[in-house]
Amino acid sequence: MSQEVSAGNILIAQPFMEEGNFKRSVIGLTEHGEEGTVGFILNKPINLKLPEMVQGVKSDEDFSVYFGGPVATDTIHYIHNVGDLLEESIKIKNGIYWGGNFDKLIFLIESGLILKNNIRFYVGYSGWSEGQLDGELNSGSWIVSDWYANYTFQSKPKQLWEQVLAHKGDTYSVISRISNHISNN
Repeated sequence: MSQEVSAGNILIAQPFMEEGNFKRSVIGLTEHGEEGTVGFILNKPINLKLPEMVQGVKSDEDFSVYFGGPVATDTIHYIHNVGDLLEESIKIKNGIYWGGNFDKLIFLIESGLILKNNIRFYVGYSGWSEGQLDGELNSGSWIVSDWYANYTFQSKPKQLWEQVLAHKGDTYSVISRISNHISNN
Protein backbone atom coordinates (compact mmCIF):
# COMPACT_ATOMS: atom_id res chain seq x y z
CA MET A 1 0.00 0.00 0.00
CA SER A 2 1.70 3.18 -1.18
CA GLN A 3 1.58 6.35 0.92
CA GLU A 4 1.55 9.79 -0.70
CA VAL A 5 4.58 11.90 0.16
CA SER A 6 5.37 15.58 -0.33
CA ALA A 7 7.62 18.29 1.06
CA GLY A 8 6.20 19.19 4.45
CA ASN A 9 5.66 15.57 5.48
CA ILE A 10 7.69 13.62 7.98
CA LEU A 11 8.88 10.06 7.67
CA ILE A 12 8.76 8.04 10.88
CA ALA A 13 10.94 4.93 10.98
CA GLN A 14 9.09 1.70 11.69
CA PRO A 15 9.95 0.42 15.20
CA PHE A 16 11.95 -2.57 14.00
CA MET A 17 14.13 -0.69 11.52
CA GLU A 18 17.61 -1.56 12.68
CA GLU A 19 19.65 0.45 10.15
CA GLY A 20 21.87 2.65 12.33
CA ASN A 21 21.39 6.02 10.64
CA PHE A 22 17.61 5.76 10.55
CA LYS A 23 16.75 3.69 13.63
CA ARG A 24 13.88 5.48 15.42
CA SER A 25 14.37 8.53 13.23
CA VAL A 26 11.90 11.23 12.26
CA ILE A 27 12.80 12.89 8.96
CA GLY A 28 11.36 16.22 7.82
CA LEU A 29 11.05 16.31 4.03
CA THR A 30 12.07 19.57 2.39
CA GLU A 31 11.95 18.45 -1.24
CA HIS A 32 10.14 15.68 -3.08
CA GLY A 33 9.84 15.48 -6.84
CA GLU A 34 10.72 13.65 -10.02
CA GLU A 35 14.45 13.84 -9.29
CA GLY A 36 14.21 12.48 -5.76
CA THR A 37 13.68 13.44 -2.15
CA VAL A 38 15.65 15.48 0.40
CA GLY A 39 15.06 15.62 4.13
CA PHE A 40 16.71 15.98 7.52
CA ILE A 41 16.66 13.71 10.56
CA LEU A 42 15.02 15.89 13.20
CA ASN A 43 15.85 13.84 16.28
CA LYS A 44 19.56 12.98 16.22
CA PRO A 45 21.55 15.69 18.04
CA ILE A 46 25.31 15.38 17.83
CA ASN A 47 27.95 16.64 20.21
CA LEU A 48 28.81 19.80 18.26
CA LYS A 49 27.87 23.44 18.64
CA LEU A 50 27.61 26.01 15.87
CA PRO A 51 30.90 27.85 16.62
CA GLU A 52 32.75 24.54 16.21
CA MET A 53 31.38 24.27 12.68
CA VAL A 54 31.34 27.89 11.54
CA GLN A 55 34.49 29.76 12.51
CA GLY A 56 34.04 33.20 14.00
CA VAL A 57 30.33 33.00 14.90
CA LYS A 58 29.72 34.97 18.08
CA SER A 59 26.53 34.37 20.02
CA ASP A 60 25.40 33.87 23.59
CA GLU A 61 22.93 31.25 22.34
CA ASP A 62 23.85 27.58 22.50
CA PHE A 63 22.89 26.49 18.97
CA SER A 64 22.79 22.70 18.72
CA VAL A 65 23.77 20.70 15.68
CA TYR A 66 21.97 17.57 14.48
CA PHE A 67 22.88 14.67 12.20
CA GLY A 68 20.73 15.38 9.14
CA GLY A 69 21.58 12.15 7.36
CA PRO A 70 24.35 10.14 5.75
CA VAL A 71 24.56 12.13 2.49
CA ALA A 72 27.14 14.94 2.13
CA THR A 73 28.21 14.96 5.78
CA ASP A 74 30.68 17.72 4.97
CA THR A 75 27.81 20.20 4.49
CA ILE A 76 25.68 22.18 6.94
CA HIS A 77 21.99 22.96 6.44
CA TYR A 78 19.37 24.72 8.52
CA ILE A 79 15.64 24.60 9.13
CA HIS A 80 14.11 27.66 10.77
CA ASN A 81 10.91 29.56 11.49
CA VAL A 82 12.12 33.06 10.51
CA GLY A 83 11.56 33.05 6.77
CA ASP A 84 10.30 36.62 6.93
CA LEU A 85 13.74 37.72 8.21
CA LEU A 86 15.99 35.51 6.09
CA GLU A 87 16.05 36.17 2.36
CA GLU A 88 16.28 33.22 -0.04
CA SER A 89 14.55 30.89 2.45
CA ILE A 90 12.36 28.17 0.98
CA LYS A 91 8.98 27.89 2.68
CA ILE A 92 8.19 24.24 3.38
CA LYS A 93 4.93 25.00 5.18
CA ASN A 94 3.67 27.48 7.77
CA GLY A 95 6.38 27.99 10.37
CA ILE A 96 8.99 25.82 8.61
CA TYR A 97 11.62 27.21 6.23
CA TRP A 98 14.75 25.69 4.71
CA GLY A 99 18.02 27.51 4.04
CA GLY A 100 18.42 31.15 3.15
CA ASN A 101 21.19 33.68 2.78
CA PHE A 102 24.00 32.40 5.03
CA ASP A 103 25.76 35.76 5.55
CA LYS A 104 22.47 37.34 6.62
CA LEU A 105 21.84 34.35 8.90
CA ILE A 106 25.13 34.89 10.72
CA PHE A 107 24.35 38.62 11.05
CA LEU A 108 20.91 37.84 12.52
CA ILE A 109 22.40 35.32 14.97
CA GLU A 110 25.11 37.73 16.10
CA SER A 111 22.50 40.50 16.45
CA GLY A 112 20.38 38.29 18.71
CA LEU A 113 17.46 38.25 16.26
CA ILE A 114 17.62 34.50 15.71
CA LEU A 115 17.65 32.40 18.87
CA LYS A 116 18.17 28.68 19.42
CA ASN A 117 14.40 28.06 19.40
CA ASN A 118 14.17 29.55 15.90
CA ILE A 119 16.63 27.33 14.06
CA ARG A 120 18.17 23.86 13.86
CA PHE A 121 21.45 23.11 12.11
CA TYR A 122 22.11 19.78 10.38
CA VAL A 123 25.29 18.08 9.22
CA GLY A 124 24.52 16.21 6.02
CA TYR A 125 21.09 15.25 4.77
CA SER A 126 18.92 12.27 3.95
CA GLY A 127 18.34 11.71 0.26
CA TRP A 128 16.57 9.29 -2.04
CA SER A 129 16.91 9.05 -5.80
CA GLU A 130 13.85 8.94 -8.05
CA GLY A 131 11.60 6.03 -7.01
CA GLN A 132 13.85 4.89 -4.15
CA LEU A 133 11.64 6.29 -1.37
CA ASP A 134 8.53 4.80 -3.02
CA GLY A 135 10.18 1.38 -2.80
CA GLU A 136 10.94 1.88 0.90
CA LEU A 137 7.38 3.04 1.55
CA ASN A 138 5.98 0.01 -0.28
CA SER A 139 8.16 -2.30 1.83
CA GLY A 140 6.78 -0.71 5.01
CA SER A 141 9.96 0.99 6.22
CA TRP A 142 8.33 4.36 6.90
CA ILE A 143 5.14 5.86 8.28
CA VAL A 144 4.16 9.18 6.68
CA SER A 145 2.63 12.03 8.66
CA ASP A 146 2.34 15.82 8.69
CA TRP A 147 5.31 17.92 9.78
CA TYR A 148 4.36 20.41 12.47
CA ALA A 149 6.75 23.23 13.39
CA ASN A 150 6.68 22.28 17.07
CA TYR A 151 8.26 18.91 16.19
CA THR A 152 11.35 20.81 15.08
CA PHE A 153 11.49 23.80 17.41
CA GLN A 154 9.76 22.77 20.64
CA SER A 155 9.98 18.98 21.05
CA LYS A 156 12.73 17.12 22.84
CA PRO A 157 14.69 15.26 20.14
CA LYS A 158 15.16 12.08 22.18
CA GLN A 159 11.36 11.78 22.61
CA LEU A 160 10.27 12.91 19.15
CA TRP A 161 9.80 9.44 17.62
CA GLU A 162 7.39 8.42 20.39
CA GLN A 163 5.67 11.83 20.34
CA VAL A 164 4.84 11.87 16.63
CA LEU A 165 3.51 8.32 16.70
CA ALA A 166 1.37 9.04 19.75
CA HIS A 167 0.11 12.22 18.07
CA LYS A 168 -0.85 10.20 14.98
CA GLY A 169 -3.19 8.19 17.25
CA ASP A 170 -4.92 4.79 16.99
CA THR A 171 -2.54 1.89 16.34
CA TYR A 172 0.39 4.29 16.12
CA SER A 173 -0.06 5.21 19.79
CA VAL A 174 0.51 1.56 20.65
CA ILE A 175 3.54 1.39 18.33
CA SER A 176 5.02 4.44 20.09
CA ARG A 177 5.32 2.38 23.29
CA ILE A 178 7.34 -0.45 21.70
CA SER A 179 10.68 -0.71 23.43
CA ASN A 180 13.80 0.49 21.65
CA HIS A 181 15.43 -2.82 22.55
CA ILE A 182 14.00 -5.72 20.52
CA SER A 183 14.75 -8.20 23.30
CA ASN A 184 12.24 -6.34 25.51
CA ASN A 185 9.35 -6.85 23.08
